[in-house]
Amino acid sequence: MPKVNAYYRGPISDHFDGTRFFNPNGRQPRGMADLLRWQLGRGKVKWPTHYPSPFQQAKPELSIEAARLRVTMVGHATLLIQVHGFNILTDPVWAHRASPFALIGPARYNAPGIKMDDLPPIDLVLVTHNHYDHLDLDTLASLNEEHSPLIVTPLGNDTIIRRAAPEANISVLDWGDRLDLEGELTIHAEPCHHWSARGSGDRRMALWAAFVIETPVGKIYHVGDTGFHGGINYRAAREKHGGFRLANLPFGAYEPRWFMQDHHQNPEEAVQGMIDCAAEHVAGHHWGTFRLTDEGVDAPVRALEQALEEAEIAPTRFRALRPGEIFDVPPSPPRGR
Repeated sequence: MPKVNAYYRGPISDHFDGTRFFNPNGRQPRGMADLLRWQLGRGKVKWPTHYPSPFQQAKPELSIEAARLRVTMVGHATLLIQVHGFNILTDPVWAHRASPFALIGPARYNAPGIKMDDLPPIDLVLVTHNHYDHLDLDTLASLNEEHSPLIVTPLGNDTIIRRAAPEANISVLDWGDRLDLEGELTIHAEPCHHWSARGSGDRRMALWAAFVIETPVGKIYHVGDTGFHGGINYRAAREKHGGFRLANLPFGAYEPRWFMQDHHQNPEEAVQGMIDCAAEHVAGHHWGTFRLTDEGVDAPVRALEQALEEAEIAPTRFRALRPGEIFDVPPSPPRGR
């Protein structure tokens, strides 16, 4: 019998074949044979027992107003974005492990940069896709109970989230959709080159996406996970949205390249993505919290420094954030300059 999608049913499109989502003109994730080849290889660089952040756990302000834009790193792809009176969390994971299991799977090498009890009132949660390092059901259930935020996520992920938070307020978007919110914010779901799975039998049954947050004080481009894909999606985002005050870009978890390059960009590609999407500043994430791939814990930062130097971009414009670190994003220069 044909495989049935457990999360989503909808019309066929240029990125959905009726059962599974896919990257147009892109690549599917590699199979079990390649996974075993990678896991049984000898390329893994040893990590320290712990990788503590040099920053103390932050206690955010309740609200950020006027032209200010602040990003506080929680860890991995979890960021607190504060802008125009809104408090926004991306891919919130406070769990000790990015895993379906309590005792095995990638564990945190540092504490969350904000204690959950110290969060300001959360208005909006963006969940980019359903991998365990980006979608943690216990965290979402706790946030829903304490804050009742609007959760915005791509097609199919709502089915998963409602298993833990059945009464949650969830808006589901396809690529190209937009959601206008009270308070002059608009959320756009845009393509990225990735995939999804919670287990071995549900590959690509829920959609993945990047988000654009359109605000009166500038646009924010949040990419949770992506392969570079020739820069296609970055250039499309620039063409559609005209550039960004801030882009949140992943730049870790990229080795070995033969296995990871299609779905995890490396630091050099992240810098090129910054250029291609016309981002004035970047908050770099997806590194140093969970060990997912072969490179050393600080290899992404060293490679990022070199890539920025070669591109003649000031390192202050692309910040490799550590848990607890606060990034007050400078305002955009006046037009015409």
